[in-house]
Amino acid sequence: MRVALGVSYRGTAYQGWQSQPGGNTVQDRLEQALASFLDAPVRVMCAGRTDAGVHALNQVVHLDTEAAREPFSWVRGTNRFLPDDIAVQWCRLVDDDFHARNSALGRRYVYVMRESPVRPSLEAGLVGWSFRPLDGEAMRSASQLLIGEHDFSAFRSAECQAASPVKTLRRIHLERHGAYWRFEFEASAFLHHMVRNILGCLVAVGAGTRDARWLAGVLAARDRSLAAPTFPADGLYFAGPYYDPTLALPEVAAAMDWLPG
Repeated sequence: MRVALGVSYRGTAYQGWQSQPGGNTVQDRLEQALASFLDAPVRVMCAGRTDAGVHALNQVVHLDTEAAREPFSWVRGTNRFLPDDIAVQWCRLVDDDFHARNSALGRRYVYVMRESPVRPSLEAGLVGWSFRPLDGEAMRSASQLLIGEHDFSAFRSAECQAASPVKTLRRIHLERHGAYWRFEFEASAFLHHMVRNILGCLVAVGAGTRDARWLAGVLAARDRSLAAPTFPADGLYFAGPYYDPTLALPEVAAAMDWLPG
């Protein structure tokens, strides 16, 4: 039997999603909790690996098991063994050909940033920060230059293992809510650090140190050294993948209501 789970987590305390020898990753903690719940070893496959410090609102994973449980039991039973900053949000039984990563039609990220002369305190680790005032219209105009299918090599980390740098960026949307900016990104798939590298460039445009023509030149040059520095992971949230609607998998988790807007 194949089971799909939606998982939310605060990534501050972890070395990213993917399992590592030290065991301090979200995947390690989730697999340990599932093994305790099922009393058997478990391996999961996720929709999108996240880096250290990156959070998730609706990470989707699948696993194969012979254990028969009701969906609500998967949620409550697994959460019993998870730390407070990781929680299963939902469970669905899926066909054997479903794959959390390969079946995804696209993925979404959200970045939350505080614009303030003073650094964050209560929300430290959960939001990015710009001490410079940002021009929303300038950032919106520049962001539209990136929409469509492009070679995003200029926004790709040196450690990226993707087979191709060509991706389709479908949407960038940003709005301000009080002192906080919310940036939304949707694409067919993302390169390693792609969102944080694009964000660094948009913030440079918003702060007035660069303009939209510069961003167009960075994209065309396909040269990472020409782009802005990678923005911190603090405010980045993996909003989750989306699938064929016939699968009826939730695209919204309760944690999404916590973010501005």
